[in-house]
Amino acid sequence: MPHQENQQNGHSTSVVELLRANVISFPSISEAGDAFARCFDSFGGNSKILLIGDGSHGTSEFYAARAEITKYMIEHHGFNIVAIEADWPDAEAVDRYVRQRSGGPATEPPASVEPVPAAKQAGREPAFMRFPTWMWRNAEVQAFVEWLRAWNKKNYADVHDAVGFYGLDLYSLGTSMRAVIKYLEKMNDKTMVEKARDRYGKLMMWAEDPHQYGLEALVSGNFRGYEKEVTDMLKDLLSKRLEYSAATWDGVEFHSSEQNARLVRDAERYYKAMYYGRDESWNLRDTHMFETLVRILKHRGDGAKAIVWAHNSHVGDARATSMGWSRGELNIGQLCKETFGQQALSIGCSTYTGTVAAAERWDGDMQVMNVRPGLPNSYEQLMHDTGIKNFVLDLREKHCNKELRDALKEKRLERFIGVIYSPNTERQSHYTYASLPEQFDGLVWFDETRHVGALEVRQPHDEVEFEETWPFGL
Repeated sequence: MPHQENQQNGHSTSVVELLRANVISFPSISEAGDAFARCFDSFGGNSKILLIGDGSHGTSEFYAARAEITKYMIEHHGFNIVAIEADWPDAEAVDRYVRQRSGGPATEPPASVEPVPAAKQAGREPAFMRFPTWMWRNAEVQAFVEWLRAWNKKNYADVHDAVGFYGLDLYSLGTSMRAVIKYLEKMNDKTMVEKARDRYGKLMMWAEDPHQYGLEALVSGNFRGYEKEVTDMLKDLLSKRLEYSAATWDGVEFHSSEQNARLVRDAERYYKAMYYGRDESWNLRDTHMFETLVRILKHRGDGAKAIVWAHNSHVGDARATSMGWSRGELNIGQLCKETFGQQALSIGCSTYTGTVAAAERWDGDMQVMNVRPGLPNSYEQLMHDTGIKNFVLDLREKHCNKELRDALKEKRLERFIGVIYSPNTERQSHYTYASLPEQFDGLVWFDETRHVGALEVRQPHDEVEFEETWPFGL
């Protein structure tokens, strides 16, 4: 179809018409039922990793869409790993809850995603209490976690086979050090306990203020940091793998302790890299998330298949955005594509306007904020121009209309909203350039969205961190 001269908000009407002719519309997630998730049925059969992104960390429809696709993939395509952009210790505690794990030297009790009073009344700990609480402590995640617990209970006699719930991020420096020490205490290995206390002890004083640790390592000529100590601790722990795994729950508890030790090592590097440049720290963080995912897949054995929940900026291939073009940044989506090829597929979620749960500053309370309409020459404006309320679009070659796919490859603005939203500087703060079909394999579009159902609005007091992730807490 030749391009028409008539332009609509900076987009040729031919592209809009091609979209209208090729998308699959649906009324809403709840009304569509299984028909929505079935749109992605072909994404599940041969893939080993399915990454599902969100255009913000505070939009209800994005969480609901991810949950429905994930449930379908678990039910029909044998996915047995849900790995999220969250700290390992919190997700590990939720894993104990959804798999009803018992036995072995459990270092932490199970935790749930539910209001604090309800968790306390049931004798459980609440999970994900670190800023931003609403990112994972919301009604949408709570509903999925309860579904997963029920699914595992109904379908798996052996908890080792049940669908696991894991965290990929690296912000739990202090919590992870304490978890390693507690695990060694449970193993009753006094020599290793003393080594861990000695090596982690010096770094522990920085655990509540890790960005200051990175700054001190940069500006002080006499302070070299504790990279050697945390690396030696990891090596010594790995040397105990066979001994510890034989004595505990088939290696599951050791796997968790190993991951905490690796997280400590990577977090130590990350906080130092923050002051050398954002690109290096971003790359260290996403490399950590990727390597954690690979270890989880290996730990779960043959046939393991993982769903990843993270921001669009993490799961979409960075090579198709100005993150990669201009700043040399990579992400977990790119690393999965490079390593697993067509066995790794990604789906992005996006919106034009509505409301979002976000904060004005790091460590601030959650607010319900209005999302400004998408900018001209953005993918958001282009999708809005179709006049279709909600739709799914398969962007893969040979699955998407060739003319449409070629037209969508044109570089356009794309919006990223993290846990902080700054509408007054939206163009500078929340937009980058991207080539959509090279960034994602599929897209879920909601023209108007609403904020997540947060379980708490006020943010529990936390030590203030720098806004080290761009754009604004991704």
